[in-house]
Amino acid sequence: MPIGGKWFPNLLERSQFNRRLRKLGDEIETLRRIWVKQLGVEATNSFVIDTKPIPVVGYRRSKRHSDFDGSANYGYCAARKMKYFGYKLVVLSTLKGIPVAYELVSANTDERKAVEGVLQMVRGSDIYGDKGFIGQEWQSEVTTATGNRIWTIQRENQHQKVSSDLKHLISRVRQRIEGVFNEIQNTGRNPERLLNKTVGGLATHMALKMTSHTLRLFLRHHFEIDVLTFQSSSTF
Repeated sequence: MPIGGKWFPNLLERSQFNRRLRKLGDEIETLRRIWVKQLGVEATNSFVIDTKPIPVVGYRRSKRHSDFDGSANYGYCAARKMKYFGYKLVVLSTLKGIPVAYELVSANTDERKAVEGVLQMVRGSDIYGDKGFIGQEWQSEVTTATGNRIWTIQRENQHQKVSSDLKHLISRVRQRIEGVFNEIQNTGRNPERLLNKTVGGLATHMALKMTSHTLRLFLRHHFEIDVLTFQSSSTF
């Protein structure tokens, strides 16, 4: 019996649904940005930035006939000591955990190059990140282009040291971005296991995950309810 059965006889087939969904990409992103704005992000001038690995094809599997050949690439996640083939998900988030902008880039893209696109979404702000964004020349270029100031914990072998207060602040706000990634991962299917077969399909599903996560935050903020548990946020 087809999906829907006698109760919903006119439901689309999965392929039809996916094609229509891809055509709604611009509208989905418009909705996400509206909810971000209504969450008060425009009044914020402090953000945190990070990346997350998004594998798409088995590491040892042939990529020659994959739709991802020429788009994705081999990468390494130092935090998880993981080699993979796919992309990096770049997320720029507020200190309260609201994703402002995101982008998928090839897994072998340098961290600093990977975030340049999302950094264009804000101006004159303080951006906190990990050691992957160290580089005085690059940080100066970002400040010149966007007015944004990049703050990172310095490596042990660097002569210029940062204060213990800044180290504590960066450590604290980085926990927020980890929380963002965890919530995104728990909203629907794990982004590391989307199992999409095309670049367009992956981009569409990632857009849906980011939009549904933003909607979850919007409903929690304005209606004090978590749509995953249907509990009042006052009980959290």
